[in-house]
Amino acid sequence: MEHNTMKGLKRTNYCGELNMKNVGEKVVVCGFTQRARNLGTLQFIDLRDRTGILQLAFDDGSDRELFDLAKTVRSEFVIMAAGEVRERESKNLEIPTGEIEVYVTDLRILSKAQTPPFEIVENSTVKDELRLKYRYLDLRRADLQQNIIKRHKIVKAARDYFDKNGFIEIETPILIKSTPEGARDFLVPSRIHDGKFYALPQSPQLYKQLLMVSGFDRYVQFARCFRDEDLRADRQPEFTQIDLEMSYVDVEDVMKIGEGFVEHIFRECMDIELSLPIRRMTYKDAMEKYGSDKPDVRFGYEIEDLTDIVKDCDFTVFSSAAETGSVRAICVEGGAAAYSRKELDKLTEQVRGIGGRGLAWIKITDDGVQSTFSKFMKEEEMQAIVSRMNAKNGDIIFVVADGKNKIVLSVLGMLRLEAAKKMNVIDPNKWCFLWITEFPFFEWDEDSQTYVAMHHPFTSPMEEDIAKLDTDKGSVRAKAYDLVLNGIELSSGSIRITDPVLQKKMFSALGLSDEESYQKFGFLTDAFTYGAPPHGGMGLGLDRIIMLMLGAESLRDVIAFPKVQNMMELMTECPSEASLDQLAELHIAPIAKENK
Repeated sequence: MEHNTMKGLKRTNYCGELNMKNVGEKVVVCGFTQRARNLGTLQFIDLRDRTGILQLAFDDGSDRELFDLAKTVRSEFVIMAAGEVRERESKNLEIPTGEIEVYVTDLRILSKAQTPPFEIVENSTVKDELRLKYRYLDLRRADLQQNIIKRHKIVKAARDYFDKNGFIEIETPILIKSTPEGARDFLVPSRIHDGKFYALPQSPQLYKQLLMVSGFDRYVQFARCFRDEDLRADRQPEFTQIDLEMSYVDVEDVMKIGEGFVEHIFRECMDIELSLPIRRMTYKDAMEKYGSDKPDVRFGYEIEDLTDIVKDCDFTVFSSAAETGSVRAICVEGGAAAYSRKELDKLTEQVRGIGGRGLAWIKITDDGVQSTFSKFMKEEEMQAIVSRMNAKNGDIIFVVADGKNKIVLSVLGMLRLEAAKKMNVIDPNKWCFLWITEFPFFEWDEDSQTYVAMHHPFTSPMEEDIAKLDTDKGSVRAKAYDLVLNGIELSSGSIRITDPVLQKKMFSALGLSDEESYQKFGFLTDAFTYGAPPHGGMGLGLDRIIMLMLGAESLRDVIAFPKVQNMMELMTECPSEASLDQLAELHIAPIAKENK
């Protein structure tokens, strides 16, 4: 008997496929050893593949050589076994195959394994750094494998949806011209063109617009995108975007396709029926009610404006803020007892940490109204605040004041999320989709003291706001729309500018000269002079969608080989240094560390 070869055997079944219906059948299975148990006259091996775990059985009636070989099997050995499916005497109903086992007649050890640095089990508590260092072992865990398999099924369902709706999948280049997109580009030096660089695409934005000029009408791509920006749980430097563009459409047409897409994948992959149409909210309403352009609306705690009540009060923090900004608040139901003075002080420091001046609060208790600022207020003013907030006994009101509305709203947006987590009012089984519409075209950049495009310079302004480009940039709205789910942005899109005259005007409004804009985008504006259908589209964050659908805590759980916080890939120790010969080929001179 040959014990280290597959010769003469061919897998007939995956482990998780077998059940009581297969009793009596001859099968061949293979995979990794989860564990081996030697009970003297009995031996068992738990065999694991991507479909589940199956028990292999040996006894003293087995061939002696086979029985002795089974004793040598250890965790993570790669083995192949042939035998007969039989009903187990001692059943394990916690696993799908727990009623059966395979009585082994032939065992092959295909590869031995040293003891792994951590146990291969579901929901591992091992530190991320160690698991990612040995990601190829981490990926053997059943929960991670199921995430990757489910990802495959979601992607397949997505492709089916777009194919059914007439989209053509087209790949665009990975090495492209560097153009301003909002985040830093990853640059790739050219060996042939001395001193010149390619960029990795932040999105296929310009190419998909050129495909509309080319007449492809409906384009889609499962595009790899790259952004050199700081990481967080829902962000990676390289990610996959379902990128789509459509000709002869307006906002409603693109949003309809987006809604149909999420409805399709939730029904096909999760057996969940979504209610359409998806709720819509303007950017202005989202910011004023929730302090975020991607609000989580699974709970309340909506922001209320108190400026009219306190603008003439004796509390100068409020009255001075009311002159140029505002005073606003949220009410946390039942929060009075939940927040100690120590916790409120800690929350105040959090507020200051994100740019707020401080945090005022009111508690309504059996002992009356307690507040950090009541001694500066008239009784009727305090009562007016409590009334405006619809606060009742046991509630706490958080009040934020600042001379800039942007700061007030962003601070309260953070506070409502923190409060919701503390009060445990977020339903994890609730799916709250939301369209955010009518984004500002421009946003003020404090660093450069200029207006910049909130989305990108090819976004079309709303027709009724074009006249404001020269007089009131801050109030110009864009034909832009974001799809949000449970407080996370899934998609961003817009209708594009196709009129060369208007595009030139938008470049000028962004401070780009004719020469600068042509140098950066001339290939696109030239294309528009040959006839450009009206078009628009969106980019759907595939990784984020899958993360939310699977209830994962991080993108790392749905990506095979992710990066960590400092953008390193720990398994291969990437990025790594290049040799002097490689640098010389690319016309790059190394910089001494002491001069960096």
